[in-house]
Amino acid sequence: MESNFMRHRLRFAGTGTTYFGVAIVNLLLTLFTLGLYYPWAKAARLKYVYANTLLDDSPFQFHGTGRELFAGFAKAVGVFLLLYGVLWVLSVTPILSVKVGGLLAVWLTALALIPLAMHSALLYRLSQTSWRGIRLGYRGNRNELLRLYFKEGVLTLVTLGFYRFWMKQNILRYTTSHIRFGSAQMGYTGNGTDYFMLCLKGYFLTFLTLGIYGFWWGRDLFNYYVNNLTIESEGKVYRFQSSLPVETYAWLLIGNLLLIVCTLTLGSPLATVRTMRTLLGHVLLDERLDTGILLQTEAVYSDSKGEEFADIVDLSL
Repeated sequence: MESNFMRHRLRFAGTGTTYFGVAIVNLLLTLFTLGLYYPWAKAARLKYVYANTLLDDSPFQFHGTGRELFAGFAKAVGVFLLLYGVLWVLSVTPILSVKVGGLLAVWLTALALIPLAMHSALLYRLSQTSWRGIRLGYRGNRNELLRLYFKEGVLTLVTLGFYRFWMKQNILRYTTSHIRFGSAQMGYTGNGTDYFMLCLKGYFLTFLTLGIYGFWWGRDLFNYYVNNLTIESEGKVYRFQSSLPVETYAWLLIGNLLLIVCTLTLGSPLATVRTMRTLLGHVLLDERLDTGILLQTEAVYSDSKGEEFADIVDLSL
């Protein structure tokens, strides 16, 4: 049930045709430059999406540049090439102890790159995001996140993957709670037990209904993430809330699938716009949050290598 204080304060104003134009130019330039244009294409895409994401009718802005992203991309690719080089050397090494020790070191390094990429990507992406001149920021501690990730990873490993539901929620709660919106602080109240029960119900009913319940499960997951999101300002906590009905979510998925398949993926930009407009259009925010009193408190962070690491290992922000 929606609270009397919850209002539609977020929306996406972009259109499929304009975003399609951005995507086509990006695609052609990326192909023409044999992939080198990718960082500039990503910057153009983010600038468009952010500029058309509105809070209280004011747009967000992405201040990152293709040059910054290219520098990060080059560093990220360099690290992965180094790891592959080490693997190749180990593959031709005749000494078994060296090979086993080296493979273990590479494996641990690769695992460590995930939380490091997450930390650096959040630092860069959020510091390059602003709204009404107020920068967002991330104040998480790299070593704390690294310890949390490995502790949760070990528990997931020894429980044969069962603990992964708690791991996901604990890491999400840590990272979200260290996000700043100027002088306001974000928060997340989800927990592993509730998330596990939601997923258990989703797995079971989706299997029994031959996939049909998947629409309800996807909607419920979206609602769970949104409904557990908070923002604290001036000592008061305000909540977000989802009003997404299952029929809207089902039509979004079916429509996007048809768009992408029938256009041989050329309709992907239109699907992205449909998704942004639908999901943001069903996110409510407490009207008592006064965004006019938010103050600029965050510094600018311009090292984008974590952003590109996150792309390479497929981490989503």
